[in-house]
Amino acid sequence: MTLAEFEGEWRIARMIQDRLAKRTGRFDGSAVLHADGDGLAYSERGLLRIPGNPPLEAVRCCLWRQAGKRISVLFQDGRPFHDFTPKGVSTAEHSCPPDSYAVLYDFSSWPQWFSEWTVSGPRKDYSMVTRYVR
Repeated sequence: MTLAEFEGEWRIARMIQDRLAKRTGRFDGSAVLHADGDGLAYSERGLLRIPGNPPLEAVRCCLWRQAGKRISVLFQDGRPFHDFTPKGVSTAEHSCPPDSYAVLYDFSSWPQWFSEWTVSGPRKDYSMVTRYVR
């Protein structure tokens, strides 16, 4: 797959398992990837529901760039975040001491796909599974 195949709108559903707080949250919304001249700009928006709290509107933005056969994901300010191979199953890591972030992407059911983040650190221990559907 190429970067261009991700362009457009995706419905997303995310489950967040916080092992420290012993609770499960949910995010439902959409992600839009649109051309920005250098690749794609990724923007997601939706409602985050965490037990015991009122629903909260959440927004996340980043940049996607074609890097040979891989896709580089950058923070909104252009700093590197991680990169992945857009086929089959791909993994990546991001270190942000003292925390570490590991992601698994699964494109085996394209055009539906999912990502699974595992985050650990002194004050973090959670996983997030996000499903993307056109």
